[in-house]
Amino acid sequence: MSETLRQRVSRAIAGGAHALIDKIEDAAPVAILEQSVREVDAIADEVRAELGRTVANRHLAQQQHLNLNKEHEQLSISIEQALGSNRDDLAKPAIARQIDIEAQLPVLESSLAELASQEKELGGFVDALMGKKREMQKAIAEFEKSRQITSLSLSKNGNSSSTIESKLQSAQTAFDRTYQRQTGLDAASQGATLEQAAKLKELGDLVRENKINERLAALKAK
Repeated sequence: MSETLRQRVSRAIAGGAHALIDKIEDAAPVAILEQSVREVDAIADEVRAELGRTVANRHLAQQQHLNLNKEHEQLSISIEQALGSNRDDLAKPAIARQIDIEAQLPVLESSLAELASQEKELGGFVDALMGKKREMQKAIAEFEKSRQITSLSLSKNGNSSSTIESKLQSAQTAFDRTYQRQTGLDAASQGATLEQAAKLKELGDLVRENKINERLAALKAK
């Protein structure tokens, strides 16, 4: 979920129809309130779309995780057969593929956990936005019932308008600061130079070859 959408959800939840009523000086206050409800609906639609993408991605990740596990099991059988026939040349590629799979599985599992968390969060945002919509609709109904005393109500509440706006802005600023602190990237954690990257690749290849040989030796020793 993008930071911009998070901010919009936060502002929608932090705002309130009663605060809007306090500040309205328009000839059609109900129309303005209903527009605010439509804006909440629009944000909810965007969150639902993001939720749908998250659910789809989680499903794909689950399927990939399942497929890799099955492939790993089948490779184990193939390796045993190759060793039984003294075909190290066939066993080594299968072992290499197993090592590749074992490297991917933890990443997929981490991704699955993250997607599940996002799915839960997005579902909560949809529920919160729908609750806010009902709250605003109720405020509109109450406002329409009291139209005859709107002028008096605005006069009484006008002085508190700036205080309400200030509180909402303060809440949003705190949210933005917390989110940036939790998700911001450390400028010091940049990638290695090209030369370093080449050396790291060479080292990774050496480690990988050693893993293959070690596993081959261990299987032959059984």
